[in-house]
Amino acid sequence: MSQEDAGALDARYKQAAAEWAVDGFVQPGMVVGLGTGSTAAFAVQRLAALRAQGQLLDVVSVPTSRATESLARSLGVPLSTLEEHPSLDVTIDGADEVSPDLSLIKGGGGALLREKIVAQASQRVVIVVDASKLSPALGTRWHVPVEVLPFGWRSQQRYLESLGARVTVRQGSDGAPFLTDQGNLVLDCAFGPIDAPVPLALRLGARAGLVEHGLFLGIATDLVVAGPHGVEHRER
Repeated sequence: MSQEDAGALDARYKQAAAEWAVDGFVQPGMVVGLGTGSTAAFAVQRLAALRAQGQLLDVVSVPTSRATESLARSLGVPLSTLEEHPSLDVTIDGADEVSPDLSLIKGGGGALLREKIVAQASQRVVIVVDASKLSPALGTRWHVPVEVLPFGWRSQQRYLESLGARVTVRQGSDGAPFLTDQGNLVLDCAFGPIDAPVPLALRLGARAGLVEHGLFLGIATDLVVAGPHGVEHRER
């Protein structure tokens, strides 16, 4: 199978998982968090399609990024904010890597800070992925994104390297440093397989200048994964 064909197949799996999650978890009257990235975009599109059929018309959504907000607006999905709805019924989002206990690495799309804020405000966090995102241990197939303030970022790079990471400054499509919606940098940290993610998360969270990290531990309540054998739902 060519790389192009494999990518198209993964996209179909992502779409199947996202649509299953929306159909299975979103109920009338809910406030729904909308994640960021290609998989979450399928969830936004499913919400719009159901609205076009006259369903879920009273559902409002809280986006986790400007990109998701723009997509939802373009499709006519009603939006709200955490200020108006500080507690969400459910958030539907993707992930870059998922371990067997539903620990996650997120932030490939650069929205890790807002994604974590919205997830922590949600009663249920449903992660939708294709089967290629499953991993025996976090860090095996994906780096850990770390959002840092531009001020003093090189000292943060040295700190992350002292923890064993190989650090790369994320670049945008124009070759300039990528900036998050908050105007921060993202340092992609390749730790390799992470044996003890909790202590690492604590060390990252305690460092001034590290705004947020992409280790989402104990946050996901549900996993919807699609692959060659169909769609599977797992609960934590």
